[in-house]
Amino acid sequence: MRIAKDWKDYELIDCSGGEKLERWTREILIRPDPQVIWKSEREHRLWKQPAARYIRSRTGGGKWEVYKRMPGAWQVRYKDLIFNIKTMGFKHTGLFPEQAVNWDYLRSLIRESGKEEVRVLNLFAYTGGATVACLKEGASVVHVDASKGMTSWAKENAQASGVSDGNVRWIVDDCMKFVQREIRRGNKYDIIILDPPSYGRGPKGEVWHLEDSIYDFVKNVEKVLSDEPIAIFLNSYTTGLSASVMKYIIEDAVVKVRGGKCEADEIGLPVSASGGVLPCGATSIWLSEK
Repeated sequence: MRIAKDWKDYELIDCSGGEKLERWTREILIRPDPQVIWKSEREHRLWKQPAARYIRSRTGGGKWEVYKRMPGAWQVRYKDLIFNIKTMGFKHTGLFPEQAVNWDYLRSLIRESGKEEVRVLNLFAYTGGATVACLKEGASVVHVDASKGMTSWAKENAQASGVSDGNVRWIVDDCMKFVQREIRRGNKYDIIILDPPSYGRGPKGEVWHLEDSIYDFVKNVEKVLSDEPIAIFLNSYTTGLSASVMKYIIEDAVVKVRGGKCEADEIGLPVSASGGVLPCGATSIWLSEK
């Protein structure tokens, strides 16, 4: 497992009984997590002192219960990256801290590429964690997400991290349709990042089911790789799409056409109280061997 262990402003303190206890700078949050099926004793004192807790509803969705005064929004820093976060619908904060392992990997690939310009396509780009990381290394980025609100949030993160003047295009669009148009236009990219949701809707109501769509989508993504590509990153938070399943998809859809190699593993966060690691999804990475 690849572990995001270099955080200072974020800490996974403990996890038990379907919930995780987290520190985001000074704010203590309790959020649900379906991976936490164990019911160890909640001995850490902060279980009883959260600023807010997300309570799931039996009929779907849920709400935040706020126990202490806390900011409507605040910032967290990861190395030289700064992100704006807040408590939002469906338990989220606008940032997935386990993705820091992929931000670091992307930055090292860009630095070591030897290319004067590395072109990055970030699909399902959300609030722009990977976009900001790539811009920090001087890459040019096309950031695509179906949500106008998330794209505006990503712009704010770019500004907070000092890269708002970087070479970036912000696109609000359905990712599958955007890639199809890029194929027709002949546009190519050196690195492609895919962070698809399990289920989602495009800006015009397009429905996305990950298991039904991901194989054909990866096959299309291969067609917008440059002649001297670097990598494809494919993330999954869906239980049925393990690292091995995604590796098989990439090997069939990309390696057979482009060569190179594929590696895949779970990504996770260290748990301070227990010394264990909480799995938080998986990433499959295709790497060119050129």
